[in-house]
Amino acid sequence: MQEGLITTGLAFIEGFALIISPCILPILPIILSGSLTGSKSRPLGIVTGFIITFALFTLFSRVLIQYTTINMNMLRNISFAILLLLGIIMMSGRLTETLNRLTQGLSNVGNSLPGINRAEGGFWSGVLFGGLVGIIWTPCAGPILAAVIVQVVLQKTTVNGMLVVLAFAMGAGIPMLVIALLGRGIMSQFVFFRHRASFFRKLLGFIIVLTVLYFWIFQQFAISFNQNRGVSLTRVNSLINGIEQAYQAPEITGIAAWINSPPLTWNDLKGKVVLVDFWTYSCINCIRTLPYLKDWYEKYHDKGFEIIGVHSPEFQFEHDANNVREAVKSYGIHYPVALDNDFATWRNFQNEYWPAHYLVNKEGKVVYVHFGEGEYEVTENNIRFLLGMNKTAAENRTDENYSLNLTPETYLGYHREERFKSPSGMKKDALALYDYPAKLSEDEWALSGSWLISAEKIESLSANAAIKLHFRGSKVYMVMGMTKKPVTVKFLLNGKPLTADQGKDVKNSELRVNQNRLYSVVHLTTGDEGILEIIAKDPGLAVYTFTFG
Repeated sequence: MQEGLITTGLAFIEGFALIISPCILPILPIILSGSLTGSKSRPLGIVTGFIITFALFTLFSRVLIQYTTINMNMLRNISFAILLLLGIIMMSGRLTETLNRLTQGLSNVGNSLPGINRAEGGFWSGVLFGGLVGIIWTPCAGPILAAVIVQVVLQKTTVNGMLVVLAFAMGAGIPMLVIALLGRGIMSQFVFFRHRASFFRKLLGFIIVLTVLYFWIFQQFAISFNQNRGVSLTRVNSLINGIEQAYQAPEITGIAAWINSPPLTWNDLKGKVVLVDFWTYSCINCIRTLPYLKDWYEKYHDKGFEIIGVHSPEFQFEHDANNVREAVKSYGIHYPVALDNDFATWRNFQNEYWPAHYLVNKEGKVVYVHFGEGEYEVTENNIRFLLGMNKTAAENRTDENYSLNLTPETYLGYHREERFKSPSGMKKDALALYDYPAKLSEDEWALSGSWLISAEKIESLSANAAIKLHFRGSKVYMVMGMTKKPVTVKFLLNGKPLTADQGKDVKNSELRVNQNRLYSVVHLTTGDEGILEIIAKDPGLAVYTFTFG
């Protein structure tokens, strides 16, 4: 969040700084002349056309990068180096003059475009006029525009990228709008900036350099933290990241069955510190939290600590109490597990996530909440604090590293399906034959052969029906099951048998699906992406989702 706000703010400053770029100053009279004639809506049209041109240019740059096979982590490091170089150029008058000479010729070509000096008409002619001006400004922007394009490419989501584009365009468009609306009189107000253009350029370059160093140091700290997370915990004798207003813990109700315990109520738990863990046994994010929960239960249970694992099923097969009991036994869970099949307790807590942790103090009030993985050292500190234990014990567990560039969790049932690319499209609740497309881009998947696609899963209806997925990540997990009898599944990675890079459930490039559960199928020893093909040797394979690590 903090990084995104800083980047967006910097983009606005960079956009505003275009007004003092040396090769732009001769174009300002063109903008002025274009806005002094025509209807009153023409100035707004000019600025609109200008912003659209810049937005399309920068967003196109982001999309172009994303649809290549460039490693994003490598691109991120290269981008930091480019930003640093651009900041240094802006801090040097000599380097800036050299770059300006290279771009000045392009600006002069833009000035000679036919129709650029036409200053007539209303809003839509203003849009065209502003768009042409935007084309002229593009080479003039020099390092500033290049810097913002790099920042847009670095954003983790399209929404963040669009916010950076909008901030940059607004920064560049606001002074233009002022000029267009107020006319020639406003030009004198820019004397201060023109006379100090060198100072402001160097200041902006300095800001860019500082920002790059901040981001780079932050990234290195994050990598180091992920590699050593849990080695030692901060000794803090207070509640960390507690909620602003503690509230009475909602009732645990509507439980279909209890595992490892008789039914429990908050009266039974009075005087204990309780961690309520919402989970489901086929969720990889939940599974990765279990070693921590089991460790805390072992260390602190005899000191007044309890865990209630509220199992809220994501898929239909997870409603089966026998399946959950088998998973609890397999994972070595000894604390109480409540089967919340109707989501009654889930709704009482107004929960929305797997996993979700609610820490309840001895008075029965929720004081700390965390969604998803991570923040384990904070959670343990808070457990110890609520138990009245002053010192924080050291950990010797190294967490699994996580890349910021993973394929999102991919659901195959049509209720939550995304990025499906078989040419014939998806047929809901009906037998259909599918084919692979000529190419799969990253994060896309497709089917081959006969499949039935239902709301939460897909089912193979013929031998050798197959799935192909282009994934990013070093590990691939699949939630699978069978409709009638066990099914043998074969795996190919980049067209070759999956051997050295196979997950723990795969042997000799195959696995036998005989339970409805999560299977570990890929564990890359080198690289972080590939094309995985899953071939069901027999009909009856059910596939629910892919997850990645």
